[in-house]
Amino acid sequence: MSMQVVPPNLALAKKLNRWAWILSGIVFLLVVGMRQPKKIDLGIDFSFLPAVYSTLNGIVAILLIIALVAIKRGNAKAHRKFTTSAMIGSVLFLLGYVVYHITTPETLYCGVGAIRYVYFFLLITHIVLAAVILPFILFTFIRAYTNQFDKHRKMAKWVFPLWLYVAITGPVLYMFLSPCYK
Repeated sequence: MSMQVVPPNLALAKKLNRWAWILSGIVFLLVVGMRQPKKIDLGIDFSFLPAVYSTLNGIVAILLIIALVAIKRGNAKAHRKFTTSAMIGSVLFLLGYVVYHITTPETLYCGVGAIRYVYFFLLITHIVLAAVILPFILFTFIRAYTNQFDKHRKMAKWVFPLWLYVAITGPVLYMFLSPCYK
């Protein structure tokens, strides 16, 4: 039995790339907009969300590691399933994160001493990488979806560790910040 090779769908990739840029721009504007001091009052207490979206980030990290193991073992079907699940988890994380931050005043870090430097190093690197990595996650996914597997592999080699770092540092930062919530 021979495997059928599906040629890359460059026209679809071009359309999806445009949507990836649009989506990335919308997310960027949402994140910038949620940093405004005036918060939206929906009459709901969303104080439970940091624990939820941090847990989602941790699950995304686990899914990414499982996806990596699957592809290293040659199981492309499982890799696709776990990567898609990680993307869905990231979308759910982002929704919770945005809802929380547009409705709730910012929580300031309350730790003292040298641990503050660790927290702020992790926070700054997490924020910068989270802001930059989204379009590249989407482009990497699009490369696989449109059968451009060589390009997908080249991108995934550097996108994966950055996405994983963001997914891991999210829950770590939550643990640092959790004693500071009111």
